[in-house]
Amino acid sequence: MFNIVGRTFILLLTIVPITSTYGAIRTSQSTYVVHMDNGKVAALDRSLGDTKRWYEAIMDSIVDSTSFSSSSHAAAAAAAAGNIDDQEEETQLLPRLLYVYETVISGFAAKLSPKQVESLKTIDGFLYATPDDMLSLHTTHSPHFLGLQNGKGLWEAPNLASDVIVGIVDTGIWPEHVSFSDAATGMSPVPARWKGRCEKGTKFSPSDCNKKLIGAKAFFKGYEAVAGRINETIDYRSARDSVGHGTHTASTAAGNVVAGASLFGMAKGVAGGMSYTARIAAYKVCWQAGYASSDIIAAIDQAIADGVDVLSLSLGGSSKTYHSDNMAIATLGAVQKGIFVSCSAGNSGPSASTVANSAPWIMTVAASYLDRSFLTIVKLGNNQVFRGASLYHGRRPGTKNLPLVYGKTASAHDDQGAVYCINGSLNPKLVKGKIVICERGMNGRTEKGEHVKMAGGVEMLLLNTEDEGEEVLADPHILPATSLGAMAAKAIKNYVNITKKPVASIVFEGTVYGSPAPVMAAFSSRGPSSVGPDVIKPDVTAPGMNILAAWPPTVSPTWLKSDKRSVSFNIISGTSMSCPHVSGLAALLKSVHPDWSPAAIKSALMTTSYTVNNIRSPISDAKNFNTFETATPFTFGSGHVDPERASDPGLVYDITNSDYLKYLCTLNYTSSQIALLARRSYRCPSKGHLQSSDLNYPSFALNFDRGAANITMEYKRIVTNVGAPTSRYRVKACQPDGVLMIVRPKVLNFSKLGQKISYKVSFMTLEGKTSTLTSSFGSLVWMSGKYSVRSPIAVTWL
Repeated sequence: MFNIVGRTFILLLTIVPITSTYGAIRTSQSTYVVHMDNGKVAALDRSLGDTKRWYEAIMDSIVDSTSFSSSSHAAAAAAAAGNIDDQEEETQLLPRLLYVYETVISGFAAKLSPKQVESLKTIDGFLYATPDDMLSLHTTHSPHFLGLQNGKGLWEAPNLASDVIVGIVDTGIWPEHVSFSDAATGMSPVPARWKGRCEKGTKFSPSDCNKKLIGAKAFFKGYEAVAGRINETIDYRSARDSVGHGTHTASTAAGNVVAGASLFGMAKGVAGGMSYTARIAAYKVCWQAGYASSDIIAAIDQAIADGVDVLSLSLGGSSKTYHSDNMAIATLGAVQKGIFVSCSAGNSGPSASTVANSAPWIMTVAASYLDRSFLTIVKLGNNQVFRGASLYHGRRPGTKNLPLVYGKTASAHDDQGAVYCINGSLNPKLVKGKIVICERGMNGRTEKGEHVKMAGGVEMLLLNTEDEGEEVLADPHILPATSLGAMAAKAIKNYVNITKKPVASIVFEGTVYGSPAPVMAAFSSRGPSSVGPDVIKPDVTAPGMNILAAWPPTVSPTWLKSDKRSVSFNIISGTSMSCPHVSGLAALLKSVHPDWSPAAIKSALMTTSYTVNNIRSPISDAKNFNTFETATPFTFGSGHVDPERASDPGLVYDITNSDYLKYLCTLNYTSSQIALLARRSYRCPSKGHLQSSDLNYPSFALNFDRGAANITMEYKRIVTNVGAPTSRYRVKACQPDGVLMIVRPKVLNFSKLGQKISYKVSFMTLEGKTSTLTSSFGSLVWMSGKYSVRSPIAVTWL
């Protein structure tokens, strides 16, 4: 999410831009996303003819119903001047229209008073008004790690000669970066089907776009309605990126191939996006103080109208029921239009049930390690040695061993903040020329180094707490510094406390390859989903730790004001980085299989993913490196993406728009709640028994009462043949603990491409086997020759 590890940013099909005549007098109103019945809106629009649009009529009715008159405008002016009391103020506020949505949802965003929201309920076609919410944001070697090779498979010329368009909804883009140039690529003209444009704004003009970057637009009305006008001295009121996150994600998904990319010489190599010949359209929704869901809906609305094929959103908020989640509602609208949507899972791991963006129509992406690290060696005066990680590059003190100070031995006025190296907590007389030990927490990791350097310290050891475990994050520190795990932290603090003159040294090994990988990042958010436990989330994992990708030259690699270094590429971590990997891979698959639905592409990526690392051991979980605990489907979903296998999966599990609506019927949502997602009145089927387990998902999630015996659940699935025309698939089942599995039939015989065959799986709990279980896992695999179509099974014992 746009929640880069170590730094959190709080930040929506055809959109009609509005310059409204309805202006808010004061800011006591709240912003709402108003959902309308699509059929009723269309009927209203037809009845009005050329006199006005449907949203204008609705806004006028709000004004009328709240007793506005010519005389009340004077009262409104008095309210703006503070000349009336708060009790009177509500009836004097004019509604303010921000956006009109006409694709992903039918409705609009507006600043409204509670009374005006109530007046909406009397309008024919009104469905629901949801308060706007602020969400959070959640990359050279990764193509090679994923098995992509120049001139072969998915990176063979014919497969790259398509005009797939990837929409990046993020913090904007740095258009001059070489990753987005069309100068040397010989790109064909912009596809005629493209309807988007590059919008003028602060230090951004239409001429900044080209045949690679074909669209760029900023959305800020929802944000400014809450935070006030954007400060153009610290941010760009345009699609230009002032943070770096959007530039990084865009280049990861579809940036050009750039030779000699690195960060200070580290991770040096050829950098390229997963689908490096794809077009890019950037939609900026994230700003210095956060981002609003009303702006995200507007961006998604615009992207679909423009003609994107893939949407990449490395952002999200807390989990909500789908009918109250604007991200879920908007992305369903995108999928219904044939757009593949990839979102980050979030960075709230390793706690369970923290996964975000868990709607089944979204590809939810977890984060894992590459086989590349940035190694440091820390040696104490007692000869204890520890491994850490750092992206520091620069001069170091000549002395091998330096004195260590920590807490009270580094503190100014016994300041407890010295443990965390917060601003003003360190005593220059005590830290000058020494290595300062800082614990994580209270402020940013690189910010701690800034305070150490300002106080005269020359190096830093950054220690994990027990909760942070053994996962160490590499940062481009402004002084020689390294991160260390919780076990090292315990030993170092013990050494300092019992040693009269503690000393240590740091050796920076630089870029190291060959580590066991993938390993699941501890920060990656986990399932089971608290909103939809009948679907395994996340769906897959992809590289998200220490990813090198494009960066604006005006943004320092640490985001620190004191850091004056300018870089073209930066290394950062998060599910924000793993998400665009999958977005780019989806674009590759779309270029090879233009007729595949978003669900088919998703299925291909899921059923061909792998669950073992590069030394053929089960993928482990970094939440505890020392025990090498095996990761589970609640951590990595179906497994780690394998793009070459996904391009020829054999079978796919397809899902139609109607299937998603039937699934919503199984969640006990009301008709009006389902209408929010359907964009129209929708009546659930009265014939046949609907159950959530029948959603044609490429994985199986079961929920049983712990200790219950002989309880049976039956799941139905339909697979479509996209492999060999004549093929015979046999099932291989690995039963989860406490469950008996029966698959019928056990053999699937296909005689042509596109043929669909259904099968059923019965799961029965076993007596005496479940009383101590909290979760158990298995798999179901359909095998035929080179094809292995694997679905994970996760059982939660409640």
